[in-house]
Amino acid sequence: MGDQPSAVVSALLALRVAVRDHSACPTANTRARTPSRDRLTPMSETRLTRREALLGLAAAPLFTSALDAQVRASSLCFTSTVEMARLIRTKRLSAREALAAHLKQIEHVNPRVNAIVTLVPEMASDAAAKADEMQARKERLGPLHGLPVAHKDLVETRGIRTTFGSPLYKDNIPTENDLIVERLRRAGAITIGKTNTPEFGAGSQTFNTVFGATHNPYDLTKTCGGSSGGAAVALACGLVPVADGSDTGGSLRNPAAFCNVVGFRPSIGRVPNPKAAFGWSTLSTSGCARQCRRRSEPLTDFGPRQ
Repeated sequence: MGDQPSAVVSALLALRVAVRDHSACPTANTRARTPSRDRLTPMSETRLTRREALLGLAAAPLFTSALDAQVRASSLCFTSTVEMARLIRTKRLSAREALAAHLKQIEHVNPRVNAIVTLVPEMASDAAAKADEMQARKERLGPLHGLPVAHKDLVETRGIRTTFGSPLYKDNIPTENDLIVERLRRAGAITIGKTNTPEFGAGSQTFNTVFGATHNPYDLTKTCGGSSGGAAVALACGLVPVADGSDTGGSLRNPAAFCNVVGFRPSIGRVPNPKAAFGWSTLSTSGCARQCRRRSEPLTDFGPRQ
């Protein structure tokens, strides 16, 4: 049976064990007698019976099609931002399909790394549908048209919770967008949620009392750096193709280095910030992060390594 798909064999063996363990639970009817299976030759834990193999081969197309769909979705999430934008622009990929793939990746991976702390799938779905409609009407498209984006939880997002990583603002819902958010939307990006940050962005780690810690995708016991740690981990895990952040003393570059992605600190003033406490300050600026074109793999089996 060496030609059997390994995933099918593994699934069938797991199913057999589950059924066996369930049937082995004592009940009122089984306590008084010895199960008939105990009088038979034990089955191998690693080999299928002929009947199980035949059933498995019959079900193989169902297993493999489901696995192929999962692989395709995950592979798409690690497509470069430029390539993904090109696929959408040439109608080989819709904004809704791109969003669905990333939402699936978030569902599968994010609970283990805690990179995205506020998710707005309904809002994102509406925006993706409008993006596809714009393209169908041949309207002018922005350079980021249809790409999901996550914003650092230090920038205000209209109608989306913005906590600044602080319990003082755990229920804060802004009524307007910061300029960087507005410009990303004008460029066609679709807001999917917010990424984790230390309280008020103060620190080179990423944890707070509102959402807890964000974990390094290469080793869940290690730090991801900060303060744009949520953005760096989200990119490393393929949760989004685009993420913004901010940098005062390395808050974009530090977590990017920890998570094997690229953090870019623009020149002061290149990304305007009208709400800055000190308009003349040359210390802090908004910026962005992206995946590396060549990188080692942070994920195995569609999730970070244990």
